[in-house]
Amino acid sequence: MSTLAPPRPRPARLSPADVVRVGGSGLRSRPVRVFLSALGIAIGIAAMIGVVGVSTSSAEELNRKLDALGTNLLTVSPGQSFGGGSAHLPEEAVEMVGAIGPVESVSAIGRTDAKVYRNDHVPKEQTGGIGVYAARVDLPATVGAEVADGRWLNDASARYPAVVLGPEAAKQLAVHASGPDTQVWLGGRWFTVVGILAPTGLAPELDSGALVGWQAAERELGFDGYATTVYTRAKQPAVADVQAVLGATANPEDPGSVEVSRPSDALAAKEATDDTLSGLLLGLGGVALLVGGVGVANTMVISVLERRAEIGLRRSLGATRGQIRTQFLCESLLLSALGGVGGVLLGIGVTAGYATYQGWPTVVPAWAMAGGVGATLVIGALAGIYPAVRAARLPPTEALAAA
Repeated sequence: MSTLAPPRPRPARLSPADVVRVGGSGLRSRPVRVFLSALGIAIGIAAMIGVVGVSTSSAEELNRKLDALGTNLLTVSPGQSFGGGSAHLPEEAVEMVGAIGPVESVSAIGRTDAKVYRNDHVPKEQTGGIGVYAARVDLPATVGAEVADGRWLNDASARYPAVVLGPEAAKQLAVHASGPDTQVWLGGRWFTVVGILAPTGLAPELDSGALVGWQAAERELGFDGYATTVYTRAKQPAVADVQAVLGATANPEDPGSVEVSRPSDALAAKEATDDTLSGLLLGLGGVALLVGGVGVANTMVISVLERRAEIGLRRSLGATRGQIRTQFLCESLLLSALGGVGGVLLGIGVTAGYATYQGWPTVVPAWAMAGGVGATLVIGALAGIYPAVRAARLPPTEALAAA
């Protein structure tokens, strides 16, 4: 009569919930070390989320400004003549540009040689970089400028010694309010400050300028009457077409000496510069994330060394190598996920704080948040592979004896 060998006991299978519970218990036993390791991951993710969030919020603010100011403003200014000297636009340049079909409005300013001071006792060498311009009365409607205090020039005040200051010019001259009692020494005589402009996004030269009427500039300041910048608003679908013919229209005799630009392109170029800086900061965030991953790997290796008795006991009770490996890999993933979620929240907080301080809308792309958590899981998996394999390879007797 033959005897049958007893069936080999099958190792108990761990459900996903059991794996998470076992992995979490390992983290709860070392809270300080887990916190410091997760903090390394969180700093890297927060840096990356913060850079992306601040860049996106800045771009959203730029788009909001462009929507308000419009991207259909074109400027015309004289460049160098064929002989290399300074060119100037014809006196009829504004009228000729205004005759272009898709042009909605046109205005101009002209640079003068006058200087402006707070009073007549300031040395003439201290100009402060404030330019004095002759301006047409329809300038604000074309460039989108707004008056922060007082009023803009009209047909009457443009004939008399009245001036409107840009915000930077007003700051340098220590002029805080306009009015009949507020005067500045301009071109060798007193001019009354009738208004102060708000910052003009698409015409920054106006911010540091003193603007007087066209007729007053010709009579009081020796202005030659030639426009140095012509501002043109074109219908949005026809901006490119107007830009193509603007130089030849403003100066038919010498179109090559005319410079045509689109101020919104300068703002877009500034945003591209900001994107380059953001790329550098993202690289630094990646380095911080890598350092955090090394911290996770270090924590898991030490955990394996400290918990050899637990590993040996579990193996003696029937746990397989795969279950041990899964346990430690789960711990690594949970540790990284903890840092990743904390980093995303920290990054959102940094973005919201900075955007609020700057007066921007707070925008954090969903892909950045999902990518941050995903990156931490990848880092956690890579950092946990070696400790998990090492734990699984420990023989039960050796692990118990070493403990």
